[in-house]
Amino acid sequence: MEQRLKELIEYTETKLGLEQYHLHTYQLKRKATIFKETIYTLGMEWLPPHKKEREEDGLNPKGTASVEIDVHTRQLESVIFVGEKSFANGMTFQRKDKEEVIQWLERETGLVYEKQFEILKEKEQEFLFQACIDGVNVSPSGSMEVKFDEKGNLTFFSIGGYFPSKKNVKEETFTLKVNELEPFIMEQLKLIEFPFDEHHQLVPVYGIEEIYVTNDALETIPFELFVERRYYDQIDERLKWETPILEPFEGAPIDWQEEVSMEQVKTHEPHPDTLPITIAERNQVIQSVETFMRKQFPSDSGKWVLKTIHRENGYILATLKHTTPNNRIFQRKLNVFLDSVSLQVVNYLDNELLLATYEDFEAPGKITIQKEEAYEKIREEIELTPVYVYDATSQQYILCGKIDCPYGVHAATGEVFILDDLK
Repeated sequence: MEQRLKELIEYTETKLGLEQYHLHTYQLKRKATIFKETIYTLGMEWLPPHKKEREEDGLNPKGTASVEIDVHTRQLESVIFVGEKSFANGMTFQRKDKEEVIQWLERETGLVYEKQFEILKEKEQEFLFQACIDGVNVSPSGSMEVKFDEKGNLTFFSIGGYFPSKKNVKEETFTLKVNELEPFIMEQLKLIEFPFDEHHQLVPVYGIEEIYVTNDALETIPFELFVERRYYDQIDERLKWETPILEPFEGAPIDWQEEVSMEQVKTHEPHPDTLPITIAERNQVIQSVETFMRKQFPSDSGKWVLKTIHRENGYILATLKHTTPNNRIFQRKLNVFLDSVSLQVVNYLDNELLLATYEDFEAPGKITIQKEEAYEKIREEIELTPVYVYDATSQQYILCGKIDCPYGVHAATGEVFILDDLK
């Protein structure tokens, strides 16, 4: 075993009190961040003292410690004891309270409570924290979770996402007000058909589509679950062709596993996802996607728009959306994976089957409420929250206001209700 790996394994063993455990497997991994950085980690599985192998069904026995640690900084990324059972002699919380957990996290991560992270949820023996900047939420965000057993033994720890430091932040005083943003809010009030599973019907609802507005009220930033997706290369090209290709598309399995070598760790080789997509690659990707569409969807000329392309897990991923407009919350979409070297299509994912599950739902009722009336019904419930949002151009977190509303208006009856009740 390479000396550096041996030292890291021994460090992990001592830190977590795994001296009685048996190291079963280990694997080097790497990931790319939105800051175009590459993080190398070592993943390990430690079997508990009374076990030498996995169970007969291939599962890890209760008490197994699954650990991931940053190779360069030695910071723990995750610690998971299977079945929330620990046989380790290491990390134990004596007082088992929030203050002790916070102090431990500050020591382990170097982050400062209420400056870079804050409590989100807490219950007995479980604590969840999220990233912040002086108490203000950030996007994309980070989270940390800690769990321990009744004796205070650590059974779960994870840290993921992003915890900005002051050097990455453009600090400002929040000045936005809801009444000054009505043009933005009205634009975000959408009529959407939600599937209501309990009643097997589609419900027409006016709701606010979340969005960020910069603190100077000059620009909007679409809200997305994975905010880093805003940094994809925007294409927005409708795909049209004169003739289909009358041969079947033959896809290959998508391989998410990457073999990482110690040499790559030593040289800190950049992750492939951190590389920009050149103009030549962009043009070839568009051509390859069109060729794929001519084979797999030969009669769909002009019916699809190639929205974005980006690098993901060693592939180039192209996202296509159907041009047929409707008010459904879920829209027809394709994810097309291309080999990052040959730039040829490897395989694709289609959400058509998901959409088909709602085809037999009862149609939405007749719309009787107009947009302006719906707005007046929920005007007082609209929320404006300060959030620091990462801006790829300036490579800083900039202050924005997040516009959102937990309530919607039934467009057929005028009823106001909490949107989460539709789930």
